[in-house]
Amino acid sequence: MQHVPPPEGVGIRLTGNWTWSVLGVFALLIRYVAGRFPEGTEELYSRTIFPVIRNSLDATLSTLPFPTVYLFAASALAVLIHFFWLFFRRYRGWKDRSWYTVRSMCNGLGLLVFFFLVLWGFNYQRLPIFAQLDLRPVPLDEARLVEEMELTRNLLAQYRPYIRRDTAAIEETVDYPELEELVRREVGENLYLLGLNYSGKPRTRQFYPAGFMRHMGIYGIYFPFTGESYLDPSLHALEKPFTIAHEMAHSYGVTDEGEANFIAWVICTNSESMLLKYSGQLKLLRYQLNDLYRINPDSYRDFTATLPVGVVNDLASIRRNILSITPLFSEVSRKSNDLYLKTQGVKAGVQSYAQLPMLVYAWRNQLKGI
Repeated sequence: MQHVPPPEGVGIRLTGNWTWSVLGVFALLIRYVAGRFPEGTEELYSRTIFPVIRNSLDATLSTLPFPTVYLFAASALAVLIHFFWLFFRRYRGWKDRSWYTVRSMCNGLGLLVFFFLVLWGFNYQRLPIFAQLDLRPVPLDEARLVEEMELTRNLLAQYRPYIRRDTAAIEETVDYPELEELVRREVGENLYLLGLNYSGKPRTRQFYPAGFMRHMGIYGIYFPFTGESYLDPSLHALEKPFTIAHEMAHSYGVTDEGEANFIAWVICTNSESMLLKYSGQLKLLRYQLNDLYRINPDSYRDFTATLPVGVVNDLASIRRNILSITPLFSEVSRKSNDLYLKTQGVKAGVQSYAQLPMLVYAWRNQLKGI
């Protein structure tokens, strides 16, 4: 019997390797089940499997002398070149090329979904850190907020002379490698306060060229595919300690931005380092000032008049640094980050960043036994 070849395109539609597509869908199904059982996800993944992943990445990729996101980018470029080489050299006809493109895109997306969830993303389905700590944050009225701000102001006035004796703005502190190591050490010594695992030695590297991330509307980011976090080298010197602590919180499986901010504040303010203490309280004050201005602009002006001159100069210096680089896609970046967080189960989206004053108030009351 004469063999009749299949019509053009049928072979590529029915055959070929769809492994990563299947694994991506499988990972999404596991994510759905994990979301139904946060207690089990906490014990099985966040406290058992993820620490193994954390230590494995830290013992391999993180030992390289450069940010491994560059290696990831080079690998992605190589895959893209390979795709186009096959597209033009192996496949003929629009049907074969179309189905090859569809299969490649499905596999590529499936691969990203699979490794994102396995390497870190299942932590979104864990028990919220707030629930584990039994914190019940509530919005602060003006009187309580001002009372909290007075405490923050007094602590800043106490810490600042240990960093700089005059009132000029603090714009240089310690070299970055020393700062990263200092924050990592404080993370290890203070995470036990929050009942979280401390295992591994995650890196928070500076991502060059300086200013690139901020032009994209990003100050810092955790990248699950390499197990490292990155921040923009152009960040103000007083913002870097808190930002490193925030990104390292993500490195240990904390996904919610408000939780990462709170953990960074706990790490910084419980440190023996006056620089970390000052950075943590200064970040808190900036959130508190935003809240007070929204509640009562007159009270905002009255309170800022009571701030020490050195603190005012530091805030002004940070503002100048922020305004020195204009994000190219600020609104796109904000909306995409908001959508990403909400699709991962963070209901507050980007507003979760601003929960710090409420969380600090709840934490202080809990420590007092109130």
